Amino acid sequence: MAKGKTGSNESYKELAESIKAGQVGNFYIFHGDEMYLLERSLDSIRSMLCPEGLGGFNYKRFEGKGILIDDIENAVNTLPVFAERTLVEIHDFDVFYASGKKRSEEGTQSEDKAPPADKLRLIEILSDLPDYVCLIVVFDVAAYKPDGRLNSDKAILSKAQVVEFAVQEQSMLVRWIARHFRDAGKTISAGDAGYLILLTGGLMSSLLGEIGKVAAYATGGNITRADIDAVVTPVLDAVVYKMTDALVRREYGAAMRIMDELLRMREVPQMIISGISSKMRQFLAARVCIEDGLDIRALMDMGGVKHEFQAKLLMGSARRTTLAGCREAVLCCADTALAINSAPEPESRLTELIARLAHCL
Repeated sequence: MAKGKTGSNESYKELAESIKAGQVGNFYIFHGDEMYLLERSLDSIRSMLCPEGLGGFNYKRFEGKGILIDDIENAVNTLPVFAERTLVEIHDFDVFYASGKKRSEEGTQSEDKAPPADKLRLIEILSDLPDYVCLIVVFDVAAYKPDGRLNSDKAILSKAQVVEFAVQEQSMLVRWIARHFRDAGKTISAGDAGYLILLTGGLMSSLLGEIGKVAAYATGGNITRADIDAVVTPVLDAVVYKMTDALVRREYGAAMRIMDELLRMREVPQMIISGISSKMRQFLAARVCIEDGLDIRALMDMGGVKHEFQAKLLMGSARRTTLAGCREAVLCCADTALAINSAPEPESRLTELIARLAHCL
């Protein structure tokens, strides 16, 4: 695997091939949204390197901001016991220079400014790991934000095999969903699998739980959309899409009912307006693609849409709008977002927004 290489799927595929071949490196950085694949990869490496289990001498795990550099150094320099390798995991500890600093402050620092002594020492440790060590830095709660302008961060990235566990492509997820339903004695169409992806956000950890619920609920051998709607709790993004789609279909009562439901569920108003704003920007991107004769792939790139199923729905809905209307809708969302932060009753601003969007779209 190439040092420091990143990529939505390629870096993970390379890791999976290495694990399958029994060829595990000695310094990895794991990050990304798809924790299901990250945890499975960790489990595979643990099983390979620590057959005696995680309570054995050859496994060390450190977690959180309070990790001591001395402990990391001792762990990597401890020889394996009755094994060829030791496994050291560091979870949610920012190994990069900017640990604890605001990014705005960091941006004013010169490329050559020396990092603190503890960071220099950590870089030295990471730059000269023994061959018998496999060290994995895992970013889960902590954000993965190296600064490629800084020599200290570049030094770490040049030694690490960076693996991004990104949300998987729709075609892969559809096959994966079908396989899990098949294991439960059920079948599902590609279209309904795409619908399930839309409702759950496409993360495999979320999908796995919902697949189990739907399979247990469905009485027939084939999973239907009614089975999915009966038991799956949609993510906020999916609910917001249904609401905005109702608006472009001129189904204003349905849109208002969905908003009322969100407010009764005590969803945070700032999260709701953020979701609506994001969806309006995607509608605008879809309308631009329609105007310019661009395809779904262009919309996915322009609007940050993760799956083809979602992009097709957006394109279909956007055909009912105008470019000017979409632009006005984006501006209305910006006005509402600003007002919500100072409004004594932000919920009323959201209901007003539905009326304004109905006029725009």
